[in-house]
Amino acid sequence: MDEEPDSEALVQWEIITLPPGIDWSGRARYGAAMYFYARGDMDAPTLEVYRYLARLDAEAPADVLRRYRIGGNWLEKLARHGG
Repeated sequence: MDEEPDSEALVQWEIITLPPGIDWSGRARYGAAMYFYARGDMDAPTLEVYRYLARLDAEAPADVLRRYRIGGNWLEKLARHGG
């Protein structure tokens, strides 16, 4: 999301920033994470955190990334773009 986002990127951004606790939100966030990984916006360890949390709707991926000191660049993007 560093360059001007296209409409698909905007949709995926809305999905990846879904708040914790919504049914199926973990799976939806993981799907969006795969999109950003394929675009080169996310590294493999960060994608793995989203994969692990896919079945844990109540967990906030950003909290887990911070806890384990993974995905610093992704966390910066989340902070910069309101995620």
